[in-house]
Amino acid sequence: MSSTKAPAKLRRKSNKGLWGTVLLFLGPASIGLIAFYLVPAIRGLYWSFTEYHVLTPPKFVGTANYARMFSDPLFWNALWVTFYYVILNIGFQTIIAVLLAVLLHKLTKSTVIRGMALLPYFVANVIVALLWYFMMDFNIGIVNSLLQWVGIDPVAFFGDEKWAIPTVAAINMWRHMGYTALLVFAGLQTINPQVYEAASLDGASETRKFFSITLPLLRPVMAMVLVVTMIGSFQIFDTISVTTKGGPVNATRVLYFYIYDLAFGQLDFGYASALAVALFVLLLAVALIQMKLMRASESDEL
Repeated sequence: MSSTKAPAKLRRKSNKGLWGTVLLFLGPASIGLIAFYLVPAIRGLYWSFTEYHVLTPPKFVGTANYARMFSDPLFWNALWVTFYYVILNIGFQTIIAVLLAVLLHKLTKSTVIRGMALLPYFVANVIVALLWYFMMDFNIGIVNSLLQWVGIDPVAFFGDEKWAIPTVAAINMWRHMGYTALLVFAGLQTINPQVYEAASLDGASETRKFFSITLPLLRPVMAMVLVVTMIGSFQIFDTISVTTKGGPVNATRVLYFYIYDLAFGQLDFGYASALAVALFVLLLAVALIQMKLMRASESDEL
């Protein structure tokens, strides 16, 4: 009887020690998560139902902020501009990143060359935005100087409503393309080379291999890449703040910047919180739909 109780006691002691180790490692991260994410999120949700201008205590107004949102033309403009930017950024960035990852996988084994693709990602967003802002300046920018040299009139990249969002998207594509390519490259490493060998024996071309083997087997990775890229695209702020500040004529006033301007420019924290909650719900819905359509948990590999 005593011999059976002893192992049970040892298991209980072992489990207590294991939980103690788990809490030791999770404790600091949990404190940061609660203090900097969970508490502000709950407070922001409460503020979304109030009229709050910092200088006065929050006044509960129910769903008035959400009703105001649906009748706010600036909100709908910001939403449209955000979607326009997201489509440009995700579309071109994903295509270029996939092609870059395939080239790095096929043509070189050098970690130095592969690492060079990541260099722009290590530069801070603000620095990248300032660099391209001066390079694409209408009067003194090197880009417009090169255009004039080949006989093309200068372009107001940040001052023209037609060019502003595509320019911002191009800057962010340049910075994040290497990181996206790295994620795709990691997915390529998991594909069994024997699949390509079998396809070669059947006479498949490189193009046929790419569309019939590579893309289907990359589906789980691509789903993750698209969700991460989409969430990051919806949160575009740094480049807008440094270059256009929402202009010209609200042409680059994306939703994230509009929320910031309401909260810290107009001190309307109640309405800004309501828009932040709406943005969270939108991101959650789009991510879930995207994961479902991409069948992220499935792979075509047998």
